[in-house]
Amino acid sequence: MGLEKQTDFSKIEILIMDVDGVMTDGTVLINDDGSEGKNFSILDGHGIKLWHRAGFQTAIISGRPSGATTVRAEQISINHVVQGAKKKLPALDSLLEELSLDYSQVAFIGDDLLDLPLVRRAAFGVAVANAVDELKEVADYITEKTGGCGAVREVIEYILKRNGKWQDLMQRYLV
Repeated sequence: MGLEKQTDFSKIEILIMDVDGVMTDGTVLINDDGSEGKNFSILDGHGIKLWHRAGFQTAIISGRPSGATTVRAEQISINHVVQGAKKKLPALDSLLEELSLDYSQVAFIGDDLLDLPLVRRAAFGVAVANAVDELKEVADYITEKTGGCGAVREVIEYILKRNGKWQDLMQRYLV
């Protein structure tokens, strides 16, 4: 599955994600009129809804601003969205201060070099399967699935199963 350190999953309160290459496959479609489109996984979206049902928060910290990201975040109720963050660590620090959280409460999923400081500092730092080697080397966990193809859902299930929340969430589906 990946590399794993001892993480106290009961302390994780927020899942923070990069977008391009994590919530998407990294492809950006540019239309003739300059508008763009991205492909987001429905599995990931449902996973995020499960995460919220379990009582946890989500956030996006992306180096690239995008209207498609804003729309998707609204659709799946991600309330904390930071875009255009060329240096992601100050964005993370500001978000944590705003939410009165610290690194021990953060799971972060990334794929590229800009994500290195966040993966290193998070209590549970994750690299998607198609991440750059430098990120994989410092990640606590490497997904089996690639970005945009269920990697976020994989991480959510992994954490929820380890913090004891998964079985309660499954009751509504087992009826």
